[in-house]
Amino acid sequence: MNLQSFLWDYGEKVPGYDVRVVNEREARAAAGILGTMGTIIIFVGIGFNHIMAARIYLAFLFIDFTLRMISPKYVPSLLLGKFIVQNQKPEYVGGLQKRFAWTLGWLISLPMVWWFVINWDITFYKVLICVLCASLMFLESAFSICVGCMIYKLLTRLDPVHCPGGTCELRIKEPIQMFNPVQKVIAALTIVGFLVGTYAFLAYEEPKTFFGEFLHEAVLTDAQLTKEKEEAYQREMEKEFGDEDF
Repeated sequence: MNLQSFLWDYGEKVPGYDVRVVNEREARAAAGILGTMGTIIIFVGIGFNHIMAARIYLAFLFIDFTLRMISPKYVPSLLLGKFIVQNQKPEYVGGLQKRFAWTLGWLISLPMVWWFVINWDITFYKVLICVLCASLMFLESAFSICVGCMIYKLLTRLDPVHCPGGTCELRIKEPIQMFNPVQKVIAALTIVGFLVGTYAFLAYEEPKTFFGEFLHEAVLTDAQLTKEKEEAYQREMEKEFGDEDF
């Protein structure tokens, strides 16, 4: 294999497709597996203060994405995904844009290896990188939205073919994809409910971790933070001195 074939001949050659492709169903399954593992690791790390599980997972994630950049044939998570969806009809997508997306995943995993595997040094902003990675995997597994593929199109200014979910092909929505007025109202109320509920939880529930405290302070205004600190001070004084004037 020469350099040119390594760079451009990525994926499988399938009859009827003019570019090399990968099976999107396998990719989505693999993203779901990695995302679920990451969620479990977060709960284990927070609930049991067990950092070794996080280190092993992040090292595995880095190796997994490294192998994806080379070839999709022998990637552990993709092979697990392949096993799970082996009885489903393949959904072929262009290989190059998927490789670009997985390269972005590798770039995201690279600093996490240094921060959490080699030199454990956890901060809020570093955790956000993990949240970003998990969010991208969730979008791919749940909605077949490949953010890296979108970035690939913007950077190359090329119109890629065979995108996840058929988003590259210009088409008219089917009737089942359209929203009637009642559906629009229900969908809008659901979104508003999620946003209001999330804000209420972050704003009014007492945070238990530094991450929760950061989010709590982020959603409040300066006036609300000042008032909250004054009320906390007042409670401390009442607890210490009782009903006495102070």
